[in-house]
Amino acid sequence: MELIDVIEKRVSVRKYSDSPLREEMIDHILKVIQRAPSAGNLQAYQVYTVRDQLSRKKLVSAAGGQEFIAEAPVTFVFCAIPELSGIKYGERGRNLYSIQDATIACTFAMLAAVDNGLGSVWVGAFDVQAVQNVLGCRKDIVPIAMLSVGISRETPGQSSRRKIEEINKFV
Repeated sequence: MELIDVIEKRVSVRKYSDSPLREEMIDHILKVIQRAPSAGNLQAYQVYTVRDQLSRKKLVSAAGGQEFIAEAPVTFVFCAIPELSGIKYGERGRNLYSIQDATIACTFAMLAAVDNGLGSVWVGAFDVQAVQNVLGCRKDIVPIAMLSVGISRETPGQSSRRKIEEINKFV
């Protein structure tokens, strides 16, 4: 699939089939995540691939009851490692670059899911500490975004977009 086709086909999916994902699909998404650009190539993020049903149900609670997280067979959790960026870039690395690294990786995963014919939805509303508890990660590894992925049971329409003239200013 051409990149523009992947981008145009991407929609937020919140209803999933109960079919598990094939291992090669997950592997493909992980390989794409690994290729995501990052500040100074530090890759100051950690990805947790959550397939366990009980853990996904706990993520639902951590995310204020967003049930589709448990319905999707896989939820990737993208975490920043602020100190890894901080070593090279100081405060800006800790407070911005590590977060950007995690969100870029999540974006790459979202597009890789579409490329595999899968649906996904980005989740940003959650309790950070509760997600850390579910993952069993250190407190210095900060959850930034979750991406639920699975075979879509719905075909949502495209969301409206602001006009290019509204989002861009030539200087």
